[in-house]
Amino acid sequence: MPRKILVINPGATSTKICVFEDKEEVMRVGIDHDAAEIAKYPNVVSQADFRRQAILTAIAEKGYKLEDFDAICGRGGLFKHIPSGTYKVNDAVIRDIENPPYGEHAANLGAYLAKELADSVGIPAFFVDPVCVDEFEPLARYSGLNLPGFERQSFFHALNHKSVARKAAEHLGRAYEELNLIVCHLGGGVSVAAHKKGRVIDVNNVKDEGAMGMDRAGTLPANALVNLCFKEGMTKADAKRIIGQEAGIYSYTGTKDFRDVENAAFDEGNEKMVEAFRAIAYQLAKDVGQMAAVLRFNVDAIVYTGGMAYSERFCEEISSYVNKIAPILRLPGEEEMKSLAEGALRALETGKWETYE
Repeated sequence: MPRKILVINPGATSTKICVFEDKEEVMRVGIDHDAAEIAKYPNVVSQADFRRQAILTAIAEKGYKLEDFDAICGRGGLFKHIPSGTYKVNDAVIRDIENPPYGEHAANLGAYLAKELADSVGIPAFFVDPVCVDEFEPLARYSGLNLPGFERQSFFHALNHKSVARKAAEHLGRAYEELNLIVCHLGGGVSVAAHKKGRVIDVNNVKDEGAMGMDRAGTLPANALVNLCFKEGMTKADAKRIIGQEAGIYSYTGTKDFRDVENAAFDEGNEKMVEAFRAIAYQLAKDVGQMAAVLRFNVDAIVYTGGMAYSERFCEEISSYVNKIAPILRLPGEEEMKSLAEGALRALETGKWETYE
């Protein structure tokens, strides 16, 4: 009998759920939550009862009950830094979700809800490769200022990076643990990482640095950023909103949809959009070059993934700078739900998982 796994992926105003039978997706539902309703809750954890009931209603409407599942796997969030892997949700995880060390994020609820639901029917709850995966080598942690809080940190699209890196290894006919790869996640947020023999030894922290995204600033001129923060009337919340939600391509074009930029650039001939399109490709190419240096230019492949990787034109623009470094693979899209299910399935099949402490 195939193992049934319920997968939960909470977003800011939605909760995605899927049912997998082994590696095959057999059900998917996107639950939209009213933004005004979500705004009533003082923090992420206080939304748990509301979201749990929505999940139970959704699976019941599809003919499932919790007793049907062998495991539940939730999206991992901003926990403390941990190595890659599948983790069983334990009390230590719950404590860090209730008192998040790196701040609130809807994804924190994935593991929380998974454990609540799984405990009610006596099955295991897991999470896989959260955004806080950290496999840095020591030199990668140096930033340039030896003060508390200035150590470079590892925050990136770990779930998709790891999944796509394994798929790239299959394409190359080798084990992920044998390869040196540069993986570029090209979505609303972007992250470029050096994968060395199965470990992500350096990455441009998606929250702070590297190429701009659609609405995130990436690396900014330090003195200009200081001036912005001390601008009259500017609050800490204002500054974080600007660099995290109102920067990047949006600040140059007024849109957060990459497809709008590409269409306006090349179907309508909008020169401003052409330049913005090329600018983000230019910055991503610089990030690839950085990671190639980290790997001492011993690179087996450069891999493009994420939603923007569907654009052959965009990938070719980046490749025009970096194609002499290594062969290029384009594996567009992201399969976060499948990656979560596969991580849980590996744990069920082997009886082995990582322990969060």
